[in-house]
Amino acid sequence: MIGIVDYRAGNLTSVARALEHLKEPCIVTGDAKVLDGAERIIFPGVGAAGAAMENLRQSGLDKHLQRWVRDGRPVLGICLGTQVIFEHSEEDDAACLGIVPGTVRRFPKDLSAEGRPLKIPHMGWNRVAFEREHPVFAGLPEGSEFYFVHSYYPAPSDGTWAIGWTDYGIRFCAAVARGSLCAVQFHPEKSGRPGLQILANFCRWGGRNAQ
Repeated sequence: MIGIVDYRAGNLTSVARALEHLKEPCIVTGDAKVLDGAERIIFPGVGAAGAAMENLRQSGLDKHLQRWVRDGRPVLGICLGTQVIFEHSEEDDAACLGIVPGTVRRFPKDLSAEGRPLKIPHMGWNRVAFEREHPVFAGLPEGSEFYFVHSYYPAPSDGTWAIGWTDYGIRFCAAVARGSLCAVQFHPEKSGRPGLQILANFCRWGGRNAQ
């Protein structure tokens, strides 16, 4: 069973539907006791970092997420769920979970590419360059694109966490991984076959990588 963490941050139904398409049993819940019984945890989300962290602290799920990663439970962060696993977010000047060293930064206001201004939020399809092999990203077609919707991006202070990179005016970290934790800034559940491949890989992953 895969537990999808419900902390009132939206984007949960689309993740559940993607897993149902893959015929993977899942449950959407904010009940830590139920999530404790799940083999794997998916931590998605859309919205603002400050409100997300307030909801996590009020529910006590912040401590559980930290423990699940510490205990080696396979955990997949998605979008906002990826951002709040860092130490700090510039959005709302929010203190976050501190699982991954580093901060989450806002795209520069004057973001541009080839002399033309780029819109913020970054919304649309972009390639992700994966710099090393990892079971969750295995078997992806070369040049695969993924769907992004965000105004802030992860900036790990320890570069060994970064595994995937994307260019949107600047080069930014789009995926991190270490131990039992893997997290992506894009939405695999909205990214067609490559995204479904990532979710399927996660559902088979034992929580270990090459590091």
